[in-house]
Amino acid sequence: MLSKSFPTLLTLVFALSHISTVFTFPVYGSLAGLSERELDAILPTLTSTKPGTTPGPLKYNGTKLIYDKDHLWNPIKPGDIRGPCPGLNTLASHGYLPRNGIATPAQIINAVQEGFNMENRAARFVTYAAFLVDGNLVTDLLSIGGKTKLTGPDSPGPASIAGLNTHAVFEGDASMTRADDFFGDNHSFNQTLFDQFVDFSKRFGGGLYNFTVAAELRHQRIKESIATNPKFDFTSPRFFTAYAESTFPVHFFVDGRNPVRALSMENATLFFRDMRFPFDFHRAAEPIGPDGIREVFAPYPIKAGKNINGINTYTPDPTSADFDTFCMLYTNFVTKTVGGLYPNPMGILRTNLIINLKTLYGGLSPTANCTELFPYGKL
Repeated sequence: MLSKSFPTLLTLVFALSHISTVFTFPVYGSLAGLSERELDAILPTLTSTKPGTTPGPLKYNGTKLIYDKDHLWNPIKPGDIRGPCPGLNTLASHGYLPRNGIATPAQIINAVQEGFNMENRAARFVTYAAFLVDGNLVTDLLSIGGKTKLTGPDSPGPASIAGLNTHAVFEGDASMTRADDFFGDNHSFNQTLFDQFVDFSKRFGGGLYNFTVAAELRHQRIKESIATNPKFDFTSPRFFTAYAESTFPVHFFVDGRNPVRALSMENATLFFRDMRFPFDFHRAAEPIGPDGIREVFAPYPIKAGKNINGINTYTPDPTSADFDTFCMLYTNFVTKTVGGLYPNPMGILRTNLIINLKTLYGGLSPTANCTELFPYGKL
């Protein structure tokens, strides 16, 4: 007698054998965490691309006009993708990134250097840390945010494909202007949280956002997530990106000609809500790396951890990296995060993983003294 599951199995086989007629996997869709069955169905539908050459530092790294005639602001069109990072959203709306919000890692590195004067190693590390989890390692493409619904009744894989808003990696809890993933939308601009951003800038910065405001607001957002989000997770890598994102408005959203490194609320509104540069905006006067993070952390130090049993159960996690164990951030990311998402990659997927992990390691500061890892071997 045939098993009751036999018709279901026949349906599955038929669906996978006809995937091209009922289902299209986005060329930028992340392959992370998919099963071997899902990868076997999806990979043949993609055109593989070898990772491009990683951009080096800017030849001219001083301040210059960014809102120019070649990079005018355009409102987003239907189908354009935007996500949790106001900086990348703005770069896309001005054409420093493809305006549809789909880019290669090389395009993102070029854009954050050209538009904001982010230091090259910092740009490489954050871009490839996001790309390894949130991007498509076969097509070398990444969505800067949003979620794309997979269409067709026989679609394999998850119900939707996320870009940079994949939770707990690049995007994470306790964002300054985006809600926690637990509440349903972790990438759209949140007016209530932005109002709090403005309020804290008035109370602690005289109407300007600076590192003092950043420390107070970061502390407040952590407290709020502990008290309201039963799934709050503040472990690595989110532990690091949360403090980094608190410094970005000071570093990158303030005109490079302004000696006062503090952001006005008028310009904050343009970046965070409208995704546009202020008129006549000039980038930072020199390349900027991970400066100011400890300054934001120091007033309210907290151990990396999470709510373990509902709200207000925040417990430190000794297995998570923190500012005193930076190399553990790299080690855990490579072995646990990437290794867990790609346990047994084959063919071009394995090859591109090896190449991209090497590029990630190249973004670490030599002074960090971290040992390079090769979980998938060498080429």
